[in-house]
Amino acid sequence: MRRRLVLALSGLLLLTGCAHPGRAPEGQLVSETGTVRHIDLAGGFYGILGDSGKHYDPVNLDPAFRQDGLRIRFTGKPLQGVLTMRMWGRPIELTEIQRITPAAR
Repeated sequence: MRRRLVLALSGLLLLTGCAHPGRAPEGQLVSETGTVRHIDLAGGFYGILGDSGKHYDPVNLDPAFRQDGLRIRFTGKPLQGVLTMRMWGRPIELTEIQRITPAAR
């Protein structure tokens, strides 16, 4: 009986998901500044290294922004339950992106 209860509770926990520290709740947007980086894994791809130190794997990065070292400001929706072969960063669907131009000196 106890084993069935543990299995049932474990299954319920898997179905409902777990909160993870540092992750945005489902439906909540993330806004941050960061740097586009070319990552030489899984055939190569572009990711975003946020100024917070978090790694983002944008699923819809416009080719115009695929430049290693490009500074950007972005907003996006973290994707829940999405797995990628790259296993680098949090999958995110970008809703807004803009270049950060260096200040004139």
